Amino acid sequence: MNNKKLIIFMPSIEGGGVEKNLFLIANYIASRIKNIGLLTASRGFDHKFKNLEIIKPNFNFLKNSGRKFKYIICLLELLKIIITKQNITVFAFQANLYCIILCKIFNKKVIIRSNSSPSGWSKNFIKKKIFKFILGLADKIIVNSLDFKKEFKKKFNINATCIYNPLNKNEIIKLAKERVNFSFYRKNKRHLKIITIGRFTDQKDHITLLKAINEIKSKIKFKLLVMGRGINKQKIINYISENSLNKDVKVLGFQKNPFKYLNLADLFILSSRYEGLPNVLLEAASLKKYIISTDCPTGPREILNDGKGGSLIKIGDHKNLSKNIIDYSINKEKFKKK
Repeated sequence: MNNKKLIIFMPSIEGGGVEKNLFLIANYIASRIKNIGLLTASRGFDHKFKNLEIIKPNFNFLKNSGRKFKYIICLLELLKIIITKQNITVFAFQANLYCIILCKIFNKKVIIRSNSSPSGWSKNFIKKKIFKFILGLADKIIVNSLDFKKEFKKKFNINATCIYNPLNKNEIIKLAKERVNFSFYRKNKRHLKIITIGRFTDQKDHITLLKAINEIKSKIKFKLLVMGRGINKQKIINYISENSLNKDVKVLGFQKNPFKYLNLADLFILSSRYEGLPNVLLEAASLKKYIISTDCPTGPREILNDGKGGSLIKIGDHKNLSKNIIDYSINKEKFKKK
């Protein structure tokens, strides 16, 4: 083992659920393996890692560059490492296909961790064939839910290994106790306090949630906090403004400690079109928040025990989502038993 090196490949660290998994997994592996490095183009996350070498391409402008550019730069850096070091294994968290191709060209072992359901990235026949061929070249594929594992077998005839996301429940509870002055929730204690946390992307489908909220605005009193960042931020803000939801819906940017806000809420909603094993549901459950989630592939059904631990709704069904929100507001005590 002293002559071998493990390279964890994560070009773009953005502070989401995948990154939380990365911090926990990387530090655990580093406690067991001495010769380990993390290859990333992102800056400002060094303090999150212990006892491993952080390998960063020497480009000062990378801080503000996009994910795809970071992929390219890190793949070039990985190529340099592959050429100069004989005994390496690559553990990829991102750009999995490119990592597999690069490693197999030079006969290096590669392990990939797939973080979101193939339903979101293998929609057409040609893509499916390409993914099946390249993914089949990997030495090991790790997925984060049992349904995800079944999807890999069904779509690609590949046997993946299921390892659930790590979860530091004690840390979540500790951070949730941090005081926060947030008058948006506290102006009227009778309001139903709703929260959603996630990247502002099509995958998370915030518009379906906002459509549901628009349906109920004349029926119940509520406050919705939408937390995150991403390319759809303006689209979300525009919908809120166009439907006169500004008083009852607040958009808050990415927070290093979202748990202190989550702890104030009554209800957590996930409106995603697809997932892997959404950390945010595990975090909401850790703080004993009631959960309404789309029954998307994959993860929510598994986490919520087929609906015994929360409510599952059809993807994109804002009418059913609005009904579930109203049902919860009327029968809180009944639903809290879940």
